[in-house]
Amino acid sequence: MENNTSLQQQLLEAGVHFGHLKKKWNPKMLPYIFAEKKGIHIIDLNKTVDYLQESAAAIKQIAKSGKKIMFVATKKQAKEIVTECAKRVNMPYATERWLGGMLTNFNTVRKSVKKMQSIEKMLADGSAESLTKKERLTLTRDKDKMEKVLGGIAQLGRLPAALFLVDIGHEHIALAEAKRLGITTFGMVDTNSDPNKVDFAIPANDDATKSIAIITNYIVAAIAEGLAERQASKDEDETDDSNNENEARARRLEAEAQSEAGRGGRGRGAGAPAGGPGGAPKRRTPAGGGNRRPAGGGGR
Repeated sequence: MENNTSLQQQLLEAGVHFGHLKKKWNPKMLPYIFAEKKGIHIIDLNKTVDYLQESAAAIKQIAKSGKKIMFVATKKQAKEIVTECAKRVNMPYATERWLGGMLTNFNTVRKSVKKMQSIEKMLADGSAESLTKKERLTLTRDKDKMEKVLGGIAQLGRLPAALFLVDIGHEHIALAEAKRLGITTFGMVDTNSDPNKVDFAIPANDDATKSIAIITNYIVAAIAEGLAERQASKDEDETDDSNNENEARARRLEAEAQSEAGRGGRGRGAGAPAGGPGGAPKRRTPAGGGNRRPAGGGGR
C-alpha cells in the first residue's frame, strides 16, 4: 500500500474531504471533522487515512480466510464503480436494488437464484424451443428481471462474512439485516451519518464518484492481496505435502531394502555345511572300533 502522505494527497485530489452542509451534520461525526468552510464541513483526512488502512487490514484478513465480502451500493453514481470493482475480485454485490430479506431470508432468495439459473440453462441448451413464442418471451423477461437484482449474488452459496456499504444512510435496510445476523460491516460515512452504526467506519465523501472510486479501489486492492496470500499459502502447503510424501516413500523403500537384505543373510547362514567346528567334515569310523586286525592274522 502507498505511504500515508501520497495516499492523503490522492484523497485530497479526489475530494474525499468534502462533507455535507453544516445544517445536515450528525453530531456523532464531530471527531472526524477538521473544519467548517462556507457552511460545509471538511473531513479530517488524517482520520480518513487511519480508518481506511485499519478497514483494509481487517478486510484483507477476511479475504485471506476464504470468506466472502459483499459490496452494497445502490446509489446512481456508485453502481458502475462498485460493480466493476466487485467483479475484479470475484465478490458478490448488490448495486441495482436491495431486495428485502436478501440476508435475513437468504434461503428463499437462493431459491429465486436457482430458478433464474434454471431458466438460463433452458434458454441456453435449447430445451425452451418446445415452448410457445409467448412462453419463451415471458421466460426471457423473468430471467432479465431476476438477473438485474440477483445477478450479483448468483455465486453466493452462503451468507457473506462482511458487507462493504458506500452510503450507510442510503443502505440502511442492508445495514440493519447485517447487524441482526452479526455480519461485520464496513462503510463510507459522510458528515450526515452515524459512524457508530458500522463496525468499521471510513469518514469520506460518499456522493462524489471520484471519492467512491478511490476508497472502493483501495478496499478491493486489500482483498486482492488477501486472496493472493491465500493462494500462495495453498501452493506452499501442497509443495510441503508433496515433499513429505516423497520422503515417506524413500524411507519405506529403504526399510524394504534393509528387510530384504536381512532375510538374504539369514538364508545363507542356514545353508552352511554340517560338521564340526570350523565346518570340517567328521571322519567316519568303521563299526567295531578302529584297531581291529583282519581275521586270520596271528602273531608272526
